[in-house]
Amino acid sequence: MNRLTRQLGSYWIQFRSFVRNEFRTIFTDGGVMLSRIAESLFWIGRYLERAEDTCRIVEVHLQLLLDDPTVDQEAAGLSLLEVMGYPPPEGRTADAQYVLTALCYDDEAPASVATALGGARESARRARETVSTEMWESINTTWNAVRGGRLQRMRPATAFKFIRERCAVISGTADSTMSHDEGWHFLVLGRSIERADMTARLIQSASIRSGSQSAWNNVLRGCGAHHAFVRTYGGVTTDRDAAEFLLLDRLFPRSLVHTLTAAEQALAELGQTERRAGIEDDAQRLLGTARAALEYRPPGEVLYDLPTRMADLQWVCNQASTAISQRYFEGATAAVWRGGEQ
Repeated sequence: MNRLTRQLGSYWIQFRSFVRNEFRTIFTDGGVMLSRIAESLFWIGRYLERAEDTCRIVEVHLQLLLDDPTVDQEAAGLSLLEVMGYPPPEGRTADAQYVLTALCYDDEAPASVATALGGARESARRARETVSTEMWESINTTWNAVRGGRLQRMRPATAFKFIRERCAVISGTADSTMSHDEGWHFLVLGRSIERADMTARLIQSASIRSGSQSAWNNVLRGCGAHHAFVRTYGGVTTDRDAAEFLLLDRLFPRSLVHTLTAAEQALAELGQTERRAGIEDDAQRLLGTARAALEYRPPGEVLYDLPTRMADLQWVCNQASTAISQRYFEGATAAVWRGGEQ
């Protein structure tokens, strides 16, 4: 009898924990929403951006190997894996095929494209009552097209283009079919934090290879920034101009300053307060401090110690994500990226 009582007591504790985590409510200026829904929308934004940006990073890496035959493929592969938070391979070289498998195709790897798309679909399923039908269909169609190793059967260039286009379709569908309420702000917040993190990784990889003549050109193309850069700076690409554009341009949506500002604005919408002095939200304070450190640095120092500064920014994004989880969805079950691990 005592054993049965203890077992029932254990089940009751687990049930209360489940209810508390799943049905915890978030009170915002615009109303109330479930913590579970907010968390899922936040991670839809992060996973989709992760899938798209990982494709961009790997595409830049492969293009660099094609453009500059003097580049050591093994060293370049190890450098990219380190930037992405992956341990070096055991018993084989970090050649182009290994990088493709680890970062794109392997659905067991914690931060691959295939895993990210699966995570986006699962998060959308958990928030099905909030996600629009059109957005759900777009995410589901994308997942069905790549699951079961189908992505690996495409040519790399075709796969990269497909993922970029599908992520753009999902983003546009969400923009035009979702109410721009609290749920929308969580989606934008997740996307913005992930974009800042991944852009920092892309810039870090370029700055490490800055001796290569085509490194920054490839990064601009990988970010979809080459056309906008040429319109702004003219046809000549220097390391400083390219870095300045990707870090500081206030009008280009993938620059770090623009992305961090978007994340700050989403947090401000979610945490509207009557407070007249200071910033109460830890995540907003972290992101705002990082943006100011970039924006108000002397122009001549834009390239100074860039790899370390980009690694620091990735740490800030991780800390901001943790602060958001603690404030809005404590007890969350979604995965968190910490150096290639979830």
